[in-house]
Amino acid sequence: MCAFINKGLTEKGFEVTIALNGEHGLDWALGNKFNLIIIDIMLPDINGIEICKRIRNSNQQVPILFLTALGSVENIAHGLDMGADDYLVKPFKFIELTARINSLIRRSEDYEFNAEEEAIYTYCDIEVNDSKKIAKRNGVELSLTLTEYKLLLLFLNNKERVISRNTILDHVWGINFNLGTNVVDVYINYLRKKLERPNPIRLIQTIIGMGYVLKEPDENAN
Repeated sequence: MCAFINKGLTEKGFEVTIALNGEHGLDWALGNKFNLIIIDIMLPDINGIEICKRIRNSNQQVPILFLTALGSVENIAHGLDMGADDYLVKPFKFIELTARINSLIRRSEDYEFNAEEEAIYTYCDIEVNDSKKIAKRNGVELSLTLTEYKLLLLFLNNKERVISRNTILDHVWGINFNLGTNVVDVYINYLRKKLERPNPIRLIQTIIGMGYVLKEPDENAN
């Protein structure tokens, strides 16, 4: 699998560094600057979840893509919770792998762009300084992954408008077709949890059959 991916990505023009075990890969990740890291969850020495967790604990925001044979919702959700930006379940088509890679790299480049003028987005007690990449709720700074940050910005740019799952996939992941997964719902749940720690009032509402909306809850709702 490793040789297959290395050959295919090299032919597509990517510069690839291969680590044959988890310890080696973790050392490379923490000691070098990469545009993207691909991690297989099932490694013999350190599993991919632990590697991802350690990378995030070092405050690195490099995009991380999981490759996994573990396709259950619980396994995928756990991987995303540890800081991965996307996942791909084996077996997969190589064209899908390259699409995910290109999308993650584009998103990362957009995230690192520093606007000359300070951009502030607010709704209720949520405030995002997009120039400094700082998000707060109720005055408390939120620790968001790149994907969660992009998702929150999408809601702030569409306050009180219903956003479909396909629109979220397009704007946050850069993918304009339905992946047939629940990755959007998983990320909505994790963003909700982080938003609701400083203030338990839920602002991201589910509109059944349509999508999600950033909106204050109806006071008359039960």
